[in-house]
This record gives sequence, C-alpha cells and structure tokens, in this order.
Amino acid sequence: MVEASTFRDVLAQWPSGVTVVTTVVDGVRHGMTASSFSSVSLDPPLVSICLDRRLYSHGLVESSGVFGISVLAKDQAEVARRFAGMAGDVADRFDGETWSTAATGVPLLDSALGWLDCRVLHAYPGGDHTIFVGEVLAGHAARRTAPLLFHSRGWGQFADVLPDVATLADSGLVNSLASRGEIADSVRRTAHHVGRSGIRVRVADLTAGAPLETLPWGGAAVEAAADADHRSALVESAVQARQAVDRGISVLEFKADGHDPRSVERAAVLARELAGDEGTTGRVVILEDAFALAGNEPALAAIDVLAHSGATEICLDDTSGAATPLQVRALLQDAVGLARPVPLRLRLRDKDRLGLVNVLTALKSGVHHFDTTLGGLDGAVATEDLLRLLETLDVTTPADAVALDRVARRLREHPPGPPAPSPNGTSASTAHPTPMPSL
Repeated sequence: MVEASTFRDVLAQWPSGVTVVTTVVDGVRHGMTASSFSSVSLDPPLVSICLDRRLYSHGLVESSGVFGISVLAKDQAEVARRFAGMAGDVADRFDGETWSTAATGVPLLDSALGWLDCRVLHAYPGGDHTIFVGEVLAGHAARRTAPLLFHSRGWGQFADVLPDVATLADSGLVNSLASRGEIADSVRRTAHHVGRSGIRVRVADLTAGAPLETLPWGGAAVEAAADADHRSALVESAVQARQAVDRGISVLEFKADGHDPRSVERAAVLARELAGDEGTTGRVVILEDAFALAGNEPALAAIDVLAHSGATEICLDDTSGAATPLQVRALLQDAVGLARPVPLRLRLRDKDRLGLVNVLTALKSGVHHFDTTLGGLDGAVATEDLLRLLETLDVTTPADAVALDRVARRLREHPPGPPAPSPNGTSASTAHPTPMPSL
C-alpha cells in the first residue's frame, strides 16, 4: 500500500477549486473551508462533499441534513483562511461578509462566484471520510471572474498561459500618414503593404461626416488591402456603414464612450442593426478610455451590454494612455470571461514605454487580438515592436514580420513632412506634401 506521505504529496499536485461549506444547527451558523467538492449528476442535480469524520463540522452536517456550498473567487483567499481556522482568534467567521439563505436556511456567501443550497440525500463511508451526496434545491451564479484554486497546499489563481496565435489590426496608420502631409498615392502604397502582410488596416474614417469619395486620401486607401476582410472603416451611423460596405469595406468599427451608458447603448443598437447586413463580416465596438474609468465596474458594465449586441469584437482603447500593468490585469481577469464568446481586442498606447509591458500582461490574461500602428506614429504600440515581442514568446501571427519591419524602417528613415498651410491658415494634408519613397 502507498505510504501516506507519498499519497498526500501526489494529491497536492492536483489543483481544485475552493469552497466554504456551511450548515445551520439550532439556528447557529457553522462553516469550514473545503476543496473536496464535486458535481455528481445533472438530472437530478446532485453534488458531493467529502468530510473527515474526525471534524466537528462532519457531525454538524450529519445531524442537520443540510449544507451550502459557496464557491470562492480569486480575491477571496482571506475568506478561505478564516473558515479554515488560519486567521487567528476570530470570534465569528461570518463577520465582515453578507450572507443569504434559500430553501434550507443555511448561510450562502453573497460575494462568492456562486452558491448551491443542498439537502443530504445519501451518506456513504469513504475510509476516514464520509461522502455526503446532496440534492441541490437552489443555486445562484453571482460573479464572473477567476476562481480561487488550491494547489501544493496553498491558495492561488490560474497559471498564466500564453496564446498560441495572436492577430493584429492597424487602426492608426492611414489617418496618421494623411494628417502628417503624405500624398494619397503614398498612403495607398503603405497601407497596401501592411494589408498584404496579413494585418487588417483601417482605410477610412467617416465620422467627420465627409463622403468617402471626397476624402483626399480615402478613395486611394480604400483599395489598399488585399481583400475585404483586411479593410476596415470607422463609422458612427448606419448610413456611413452602408457607404463603406458599398466600397467593399466589410469590417466596420464604431466608438462608444465608456463614461456614458447611452453612448454604449447606441453602439450596441448599431451593432445589432448591422448584424443583419450580409455585406459586413466584422462589427468592432471600440470602448474609449477603458482603463481611465473610475474602477472597473463601468467598463465591465459596458462590456456586458456590448457582448450581447451583435458585435464581433470589443476593443478596449487606452485612449489617454492611462493603462498600467496592474490595471490591465485587474480589468481583463473579469472582462475576458464576461465578453466571451466575443473576443476582446486591445489598443494600447506606449506612454512611458509601458506599451509592450501592458501587451504582455494582456496576453497572459487571455487577450489574443491587438490594435497597433506601424511605426507607432500616433503614440500607439508600434506594430513591428509587437511582432518582435510575439516572436520571442513563440506566439505565431498571420502577419509577415519581415515585410512589415521593412516598411516601418522606411517610415523612420523618410518621415512625412509637416502639413502645409492652406490658404485660410489651417493645415492641409494635400498641399505640397512630402511623398514616401517607392516601396
């Protein structure tokens, strides 16, 4: 027979969730931390807990015939320690938390990921434990975030796993080149090379209200990418969306102000409306200043609305450069699951050289899609820099890193000239521009 120490060491390598098992006897609440919890059956709904027969809580569950299971979240290690008797001399373990009751009257933790209210249906001997099988009378899924895990005799969170593949889109190149005085043909050529390399390019911004054909650079850039799925346009109405679709742009982007629930709802309505248009293959809602909102709740509330709107992607835009690695981590741990199955896309700025650090944090938090700008022309993370990072991490991408680095190098060596003044004294990107060398 296996030695007890070896058996314990092997079991310590098996990760499990962490729960608080509660019961009530003569009106008095009792609870303990337990990881030996499992589902048994869906029809009827049954679960099991295994309790050491030497524990005081074992006798309480046996005599009461009822128990509750509260599944703990990643930020509830202190609750786990308290109910495991590891928090020192605590007068009442239930203090400091809010609790509800359901069918059996046992306490159920309001802040848990979820809870189950159970009546003991069977009790089977299991060596020095008893296997209690409970019939689930009520349940509630309260939160959508990462769970608390028990592994190697300690509590923690999911290990960070990098994705196998990441995709990129460039939403700043065309507008940056045009605003800095580049001629339309050079904009078209540069955007064409980026699109042909496997990166989606925003080729038109229609939100200013000008028709696509009248934009000094738009008409030329529209044909830049290799196919429709590698072209996108920024729009703010169904009319502008139709104008873009009629020119062969199948991916549509529109912005939502994370501070304004009405703006988020308008974007959601537009996404639902465009979902029925056969000419669109993508509907990207951009949540502006997602990392500058007060706390994470406004952003999470907006993501919840947009995830049910018909959007094919939700882009969290670090518009003002407020993102830090801790903020990115904290928001994404909840946001990725909340948005699922709609993928999140991040547009991060390179303020204080934190851009790639934030990207790495996002990659390890479950985000696989990023908006960048070739050369970092508008302050966003530079496309070529991110591709080099992905290469070092063995994360593959459809983009041709060599071709893009060549284009980025020419941008650096031959920067566009400043916009020339127009006759009325304002800058005009089409007056005496400095052309890029041929690519």
